[in-house]
Amino acid sequence: MSKLTTEERNALPDDAFALPGRRYPIPDASHARDALARASEMLHKGTLTQDEYDTIHRKAEDVLRRERM
Repeated sequence: MSKLTTEERNALPDDAFALPGRRYPIPDASHARDALARASEMLHKGTLTQDEYDTIHRKAEDVLRRERM
């Protein structure tokens, strides 16, 4: 899992997070892949809604697509 220090996380703009409340940071491909894995786990545990999962998936895929370019 990718690690961000508190300082690094606090320095990220709000649009670097997949969900409101600065949840699921996805500033780069590594974090986007981690977010996809964690979101899948949380969806199956019932702690994420399908809409939240879909939002994370869409935004993480956008980050991964940009990183490939």
